[in-house]
Amino acid sequence: MSDTVLEQHSFGAEVGRLLDLVVHSLYTEREIFLRELVANAADAVDRRRFEALTDAALAPPAEAKIRVVPDKTANAVLIADDGIGMTRQEMIDNLGTIARSGTRAFTQNLATAKPEDRPNLIGQFGVGFYSAFMVADRVEVTSRKAGSDEAFTWASEGTGQFTLAPATRESPGTDIVLHLKADASEYLEPIRLETVIRKWADHITLPITVAQDGKDQPANEGTALWRKPKADLTEQNYAEFYRHLGHFFDQPWATLHWRAEGALEYFCLLFIPGMKPFDAVDNDREAHVRLHVRRMFITEKADLLPPWLRFVSGVVDTEDLPLNVSRETLQTTPVLARIRKALISRVLGELKNRAKEPDDYARFWDNFGPVLKEGIWEDAEHRTEIAPLLRFRSSTQDGWTSLPDYLTRMQAGQDTIYYLSGDHAETLKTSPQLEGFRAKGIEVLLMSDSIDAFWPERLDSFEGKNLRSVTQAAEETGKDEDQPDVSPLLAAMKQALGARISDVRATSRLTDSAVVLASDGKGPDLQMQRLLRRAGRAMMPAKPVLEVNPRHKLIETLSGKLADTALIEEAAATLLDLAQVQEGDLPSDASAFARRVTTLLANSLG
Repeated sequence: MSDTVLEQHSFGAEVGRLLDLVVHSLYTEREIFLRELVANAADAVDRRRFEALTDAALAPPAEAKIRVVPDKTANAVLIADDGIGMTRQEMIDNLGTIARSGTRAFTQNLATAKPEDRPNLIGQFGVGFYSAFMVADRVEVTSRKAGSDEAFTWASEGTGQFTLAPATRESPGTDIVLHLKADASEYLEPIRLETVIRKWADHITLPITVAQDGKDQPANEGTALWRKPKADLTEQNYAEFYRHLGHFFDQPWATLHWRAEGALEYFCLLFIPGMKPFDAVDNDREAHVRLHVRRMFITEKADLLPPWLRFVSGVVDTEDLPLNVSRETLQTTPVLARIRKALISRVLGELKNRAKEPDDYARFWDNFGPVLKEGIWEDAEHRTEIAPLLRFRSSTQDGWTSLPDYLTRMQAGQDTIYYLSGDHAETLKTSPQLEGFRAKGIEVLLMSDSIDAFWPERLDSFEGKNLRSVTQAAEETGKDEDQPDVSPLLAAMKQALGARISDVRATSRLTDSAVVLASDGKGPDLQMQRLLRRAGRAMMPAKPVLEVNPRHKLIETLSGKLADTALIEEAAATLLDLAQVQEGDLPSDASAFARRVTTLLANSLG
């Protein structure tokens, strides 16, 4: 390739849509651009150091640092690092597509490599990089990959295109030059740059300098925040580190900071976010607590917390592992197993303590309750500790309630905790499934998260009281010995519905509704069946039971018209469809249902 070649490229389609959001909406403080670029530079050096563990030729210089150099004459600011650098293709991939992380792509490329070759850094060289356009009308990135002699310059004005051309750089690393906007001249002042760095990046252990009067002046203390005594830190210190760690923009809901000494020595700083991220419940179920060994970052995939605590972020820094510890070793070492146990205990203890303040705990529960419930399903060791921390809506109470609270309100002789799961808590409150329980004053817990269809089966009981879905508790509100005998109608309806149901039976648990669906008692409850169908995982469709209210006027009327076979068949099909609609499902044949309802309305008006 000739040195005069200047390649023109278009951004990925998503860049044009999101760049304006990043520049004008994502960050409330423009100065955050410096935090993002410095954090990316620090991660690049960490990554180079890690790769040097298996290839010494890639080692960064002993005096590796991040240099910030303002140039008033050129109206520009340079951010330079001695990190891993990027190849031409990596610059296209990482800088030409917003929200794509070079660090994550690096991990994906090594998916088939040896476990010890799979570090995962927290850097997000994507959205964070584009924050540079908050203060710059042109950005130039010159980078040379460690182990390569080639360098390239990427340049863009933040519109629809970028250019790429061969360049020179004396050593591996990356230079980012920001050509500042007219209203961003404050970032040409060394004192302003130093202030921003101390505010947002003082905890970064890599030295950061700001050029002033021709000399590089230290701009950060460079000590690991998590190794400092708690007495030396303020809430602001914690908040700044929390935002850097997870690229958050809120305040942490909880901060846990301690040092373990004795047979095992480590430092730990954990955060529970104050707001739900976009992907709080997602396909990535791994916790991302960073593991450091003697201050050096190793990986954030050490499984230091289980998936049901994946909302927790933070750092664990231990003295008891070698720097070149492999992924395989991490999975088997008793050191990490003991640390993991301690971390889980600390987090659960914090939640138990904060749960004493209902309003405060409700903020956490609204954000991460569905994730915590996963622990009931998959973690037998901690199931009984998690259960009291769960919160529910109730058929009789306002706000959130808990299993211990439910026990205090149980009726004399009641030995079961009843619950109803569905898609929406407000809809559940008016469900016909509750009519019989409400009539007898029995409280029912209302559950509207997808996981609620699964975990009660694993918990099974709480403090000696069984958990039971009301859709599987058809007769537990008691029998009405004086209810009308509608058995001939039931038989006719069962014959009319055929294979669509497993049975049609009378029930005393309805007070207002004519019909309701119930599980046949041999399989999962109705909500689990519904979720399995939606996911395409129902092997053999479970046939529901159609329960009929003998005291309802419609049922009484139908009982007197058994001779009209066509009417009974139409009514049976319509009532089954109505029961499905009550449960939040569509009729099996929506068009036929609509025709039947239309005909019935027309006849009633005729």
